[in-house]
Amino acid sequence: MKNKPAILYEDESVIIVNKPAGILSIPDRFKLDLPNIRDFLKSGYEQVYTLHRLDRETSGLMLFARNEEAHRFLSQQFENGAIDKTYRAIVQGCIQDSEGLIDKKISRHPGIPGKMMVSAKGKASRTAFKVLERFRNYSYVEIQLLTGRTHQIRVHFESIGHPLAVDPLYARKSEFFLSEIKGKKYKKPGNREERPLISRCTLHAEKLSFRHPLKKEMMSFIAETPKDFNALLKQLQKWGK
Repeated sequence: MKNKPAILYEDESVIIVNKPAGILSIPDRFKLDLPNIRDFLKSGYEQVYTLHRLDRETSGLMLFARNEEAHRFLSQQFENGAIDKTYRAIVQGCIQDSEGLIDKKISRHPGIPGKMMVSAKGKASRTAFKVLERFRNYSYVEIQLLTGRTHQIRVHFESIGHPLAVDPLYARKSEFFLSEIKGKKYKKPGNREERPLISRCTLHAEKLSFRHPLKKEMMSFIAETPKDFNALLKQLQKWGK
């Protein structure tokens, strides 16, 4: 496993993992040999119960239960929206509103397997956001996931005209290069090809808060944004104002 997941906390009830981008949350149904967080944990723990997922190209915090009682208790919190899930994202375009709520139903795309879409016949989906920083052609946002639908953040921001800065499925963009920000000021490094600043979805699950199954007290964890995300943000702050 190239980028190894980091276990940030563990006790008799829960495990908190910082998932790197490029690793699945759970095994793929058709490609069982692909690295994933659940198999990584099962190699060191007797029992692991999955509570939620992150997309393969999204980094950040995941919560797992270690027994059936903890799984039931935490699953109920997820169902009731009692677990606070906060993300950081870099999206395309300069969002004018300082904060907002995207309240649009989501369903599976009828013609493209694995893709979701906004649909009046879909499941209720709510995403709150706050703009942290604006750039010429991009915005840095903090996002609170109020429901937990597949691809929810990616679909919702695409629906308001601000897809992720990098997202091959919803923005048709798989890499981000420094030359895109610097424009004419960019100088090619000799005969070498330009390497991307980031080549995965510009989305990171930064914070997770929940009530502990045994202690019954609120616990919060933070995973700092990773190097590739920070590299893009730093260049936007320098050249993209």
